[in-house]
Amino acid sequence: MDDQGELLGAYLGIALFSFRIAGKFMLHEKVLKLLNSYVCGSNEVEKRELDLSSLSYLILPLKFVFTFLQAPISMASLYIHSLIKLAFLCSFWPIITPLSLNYPAVFNFGDSNSDTGGLVAGKAFPLTRLNGQTYFHEFSGRFCDGRLIIDFLMEAMELPYMNPYLESVGSPSFQTGCNFATGGATIQPANAASTNPFSFNLQLSQFFRFKNRVLTLLSKDKELEKYLPAEDYFKKALYTFDIGQNDLDGALYSSASEKQVLDLVSKLMSDLNYGMKRLYDAGARNFWVHNTGPLGCLPRIISTVGKNRSNLDEQGCIASHNRAATVFNQKLRDICLQFLAQSPEANITYVDIYSIKLKLISNYSLYGFQQPSMACCGYGGPPLNFDSRIPCGVTKDLNGTTATANPCNNTAEYINWDGNHYTEAANRFVADQILTGNYSDSPHLGALPFVN
Repeated sequence: MDDQGELLGAYLGIALFSFRIAGKFMLHEKVLKLLNSYVCGSNEVEKRELDLSSLSYLILPLKFVFTFLQAPISMASLYIHSLIKLAFLCSFWPIITPLSLNYPAVFNFGDSNSDTGGLVAGKAFPLTRLNGQTYFHEFSGRFCDGRLIIDFLMEAMELPYMNPYLESVGSPSFQTGCNFATGGATIQPANAASTNPFSFNLQLSQFFRFKNRVLTLLSKDKELEKYLPAEDYFKKALYTFDIGQNDLDGALYSSASEKQVLDLVSKLMSDLNYGMKRLYDAGARNFWVHNTGPLGCLPRIISTVGKNRSNLDEQGCIASHNRAATVFNQKLRDICLQFLAQSPEANITYVDIYSIKLKLISNYSLYGFQQPSMACCGYGGPPLNFDSRIPCGVTKDLNGTTATANPCNNTAEYINWDGNHYTEAANRFVADQILTGNYSDSPHLGALPFVN
């Protein structure tokens, strides 16, 4: 290594040491690997895309590096002196602590955003074989080309992917939890007109039957712990919730007034709080709640309501739908605080999915995406590539012409998969952001503002 390279290595070593010792902010694991590889001379640099949100913490120091590389060697000592001062200043940057998820099991309640096969198993829903192609390379029962946010969170906990409660084929294991989420599920109870009978109240009933059945079986044969959660897992487990989007979607589709939407949100919060209280009374202590994403940015919604350009905001999303989602999320956080006041032993984490997804859509090119609002798997071409008559992977006759909703060539370039759901690449981005801790608010630690 030449003199300039040695000095650059010295800077990176100083910066890395200062950042780690100060403990004032988190460098993404991939960035740490990159720095370590350079400073330690390792050739085993992982050739994967770095999280740009993590790299943003290095922009200022890297400006010094790039300037240094163009400077004469005689100026090196001046730069090193400046860099040492920079490292000292960095030690006073605000604390950003990565989330530490350590639970023996997870029980999930939700809709298609976290359904790992429940609707397909429970209702024989005709999901096409393209779902799952990117990661599983086979049909996965998920509304996605690959993994969902919940899958990435399970990976972070070093737990296997969740099996749906309704799956009866293949000897599914429930040792580390069970997934009660199903696509199209709502918080409010299903009725005769509902497309999905497995609403939140029924998912809760399924959980209590599951728990009672597990405890009964374990009392007869402890060997079944190889396949079922141990009794103490029900108290130590993480209970996750990602539901409510379909309630809002249905109300807005029926042209509900703003007051009607507000009244609905209040009812939804009451139902959700009641359900969480039932779980708490049964021994649950760890709760993880996702708010709802920017509903107005889905291609399906834009294609329906966005024909009138006055309905669009600066991101090209439907403003009214995003306002409704924002109201829902504000009330959801309030209900988390209320639940905590009622449940002194509860630990609850509220995750701001809305801000993460809107950040991705608003800055898509910065994060390596090329299409913020166009469906990867759809029909119709730009700008949305969505036609409600032809779901992803389906071929139909349209006015005498055969039309097929085919997938795009590179799903990693798209945020949206099928007009309604996100691609694996987008889900990975969201999960990575969640795991930084920047978008999680734990009310039992105090009402802290989100770090955006």
